[in-house]
Amino acid sequence: MKSYPPPPKELGGRLQVLGGAPMLQVLAKLAASRGLKVYLVGGAVRELLLGRETHDLDLAVDRQALEVGQELAQTIGGSYVLLDEREKSARVVWQGRELDLTEFRAPDLPGDLRKRDFTLNAMAIPLEELLDPSTPQIIDPWGGRADLTAGRLQLLLPENFLDDPLRLLRAFRFAATHGFDLSPQLRRVIQRYGPAIATAAGERQRQELFRLLSAPRAHPVLRLMDQLGFLGHLLPELEDMKGVAQDGYHHLDVFEHSLSTVGHLEELLAAPENFFQECASYVTTYSRQDKKAALLKLAALFHDVGKPLTRQFREDQRRYTFYHHERLGVEIFLQVAARLRFSQEESRTVARLIELHMRPFLLLPDYRQGKLSQRALGRFIKAARPELAGVFLLAMADSLGGQGPAKPPDSEAALAGFCDQVYVFLKERLEPLEQRPRLLTGDDLIRVLRLNPGPDFSKLLTAVEEAALAGEITSREEALELVRGLLADAMTGERDNREGKAK
Repeated sequence: MKSYPPPPKELGGRLQVLGGAPMLQVLAKLAASRGLKVYLVGGAVRELLLGRETHDLDLAVDRQALEVGQELAQTIGGSYVLLDEREKSARVVWQGRELDLTEFRAPDLPGDLRKRDFTLNAMAIPLEELLDPSTPQIIDPWGGRADLTAGRLQLLLPENFLDDPLRLLRAFRFAATHGFDLSPQLRRVIQRYGPAIATAAGERQRQELFRLLSAPRAHPVLRLMDQLGFLGHLLPELEDMKGVAQDGYHHLDVFEHSLSTVGHLEELLAAPENFFQECASYVTTYSRQDKKAALLKLAALFHDVGKPLTRQFREDQRRYTFYHHERLGVEIFLQVAARLRFSQEESRTVARLIELHMRPFLLLPDYRQGKLSQRALGRFIKAARPELAGVFLLAMADSLGGQGPAKPPDSEAALAGFCDQVYVFLKERLEPLEQRPRLLTGDDLIRVLRLNPGPDFSKLLTAVEEAALAGEITSREEALELVRGLLADAMTGERDNREGKAK
């Protein structure tokens, strides 16, 4: 989908609003007192032309960028952050807004703009235009506005990608977030310089990857990244999945299935009600939490990454098996997460989704036959929370991505029904039970049953909890009786074991 700049009149109105920002008004006065030329540049100009809001601003200053940045921060009571002393780049933060100031990297503005990544990011607006935008002036020496109108991502100089290899990944991010097409020349440069992405800082790669995956239509861009050979440079762990046949439930190899799973996940995120029933609102609420969409897509991309190393061919069944591939998949993903500097919470979320993505399928046979016990439901829910809804989203996308001959025709309907049963159990039994006082505590085991604290405490309390979830016990007295029975059984087992050894 192409993007078209708004008419100049609308642009002038947006510039007027932006120019009213106190930070910019103070900066304009400071620049005038020093005789400096300051320009709004980069993404802020692009977003203004597209009619989008822009919060973080980049400004190019012909000289004294660090000095005027320090004076600005002091004048308005903001924070000054030195970003790069060699590049003479600094940030001023005030009332939640960030303003980056960078000194010209060339003798003049056109030369500075040419050192940027793409033509549509190489436009500028003089600072004074923001304060009096009656006739908006867009400085566009490299044809950025024409490329923006055409929805085309065009590079300025190939060597700019070597100066900052992250720009290679940023090209795909813009393709996902803005729908821009990559020009043929840009595609060739990406194929040539792609390996350089490995030299970019891990945390910067992570930031761009999350922005890309947060876009509603990241799947086609991931395919393009693979076609240009770039995905393997960014995430080399995925390469081992290529050509690994699966058969059975699947019609694609492991790599193609994983990419397909991402695509089906995006369909689910766009319209959960088309796939789920009673639990649709539950999965919708989950998926709209901060970063969940990106984390789910990462889980979809890596959910089967352990299969290549666990694949075995069963002669008796004439099929491949991948026992415990989810466990190895977690280990492989955590290596990726460490390299890209994921937070502990991000790593934990994706790892939990990968670890549990097979659990719904393992429970489906009992669900279909009406044999799924209350205990099994409770154990599954407690193991999956707080990612329970995400586990079902991933499982549904996984199922939609597998269309092999052995797949039951009712797989998606069964998963949706199972999700409903889990949701009802969660809302009608587990959550109300959690809001009540616990039937037994560790203190009860010490005071009433005279037990010494130890590792068995957790097992006994878990047994009480599971029995309460299943509706087998409802009072403190029944919980105590259950524990006494478990202790008696344990003592009997130990005695029988001793007598057996004596014989």
